[in-house]
Amino acid sequence: MQVGLFIPCYIDQLYPDVGMATVEVLRRYGASIEFPSAQTCCGQPMANTGCVEDARPLAEMFLDIFSEYEYVVAPSGSCVAMVRHHYDEYLSGKPGFDELKNKTFELCEFLTDVVQVDSLDVAFPHKVGVHQSCHGLRELRLGSCSERVEPKFSKIEQLLRLVDGIELAELSRNDECCGFGGTFAVNEEAISCMMGNDRIRDHENAGTEVLTAGDMSCLMHLEGLIRRQNKPIRVMHVAQILAGRSIN
Repeated sequence: MQVGLFIPCYIDQLYPDVGMATVEVLRRYGASIEFPSAQTCCGQPMANTGCVEDARPLAEMFLDIFSEYEYVVAPSGSCVAMVRHHYDEYLSGKPGFDELKNKTFELCEFLTDVVQVDSLDVAFPHKVGVHQSCHGLRELRLGSCSERVEPKFSKIEQLLRLVDGIELAELSRNDECCGFGGTFAVNEEAISCMMGNDRIRDHENAGTEVLTAGDMSCLMHLEGLIRRQNKPIRVMHVAQILAGRSIN
C-alpha cells in the first residue's frame, strides 16, 4: 500500500511523536509511506472562522500534492472531514477530486476498513477512556451517536480492544463535545472550559488513567485543563497507544 501521510499543523509543531507513532503503526502493516514536504494546513481553521476564501489555495494545494498517492492517511478526524465534506466548495468538478475524497482516511478508519486489522502485538496495561471527537464521530462515522437509534460501535475502541492488558472506561456520555472547536475555544473561552471540564469529570468518575482520542486538537484542549488543575489523568493520542508507547 502506498500512503501519502498528511500530518496536521498542530501535530507537526507541537506533538511530533504522534506523527512518528502513526508512521510506525502504518509500517507494521506493510504500508509504503511518503511524507510530501510541500504539504500545508488543510485550511480548516480559516474555513471554520469564516475566512472561506483564505482556505481555497490550501485546498487546491492539497489536491495537487496528494492526488498521486494510492491512499492518504492522517491521524486526525477533523482534517480528514475537512477534505471529504468541506472541500467540495473549492474543488468540485476539478480532475481527481472525487478520487481524492474516496482515498483519504483517518488513521483508525484506515486500519479498520482498509487494512482490516484483527490483531495487535502491543500491551498497554492501563484503564483508557476514549474521547470521540465531533468531526470523526458525526462526519466520518467513526462511532455511533447517542442521538441516533443504531447499533453501538467505535472504530477507535475496536482497535484498542486488540491491545493486551487494556481496560476501557465506561463513560456516562461517550460522544459529548469537549468544547474545543478551534477558534471557539478562544472566542467562547468560558463555555469551552466548562464543556471540557464536564468531559474530564466524566472520565474521572469512570476511573480513566489515560485519556485518548483520534484528534490531538481535542486532546490538546483537555490536556490543558487537566494540567492546570493538577489532575492525575494522562493524555495520549490513539496512535501512540497502538504503536506501543509507554505512558508518558
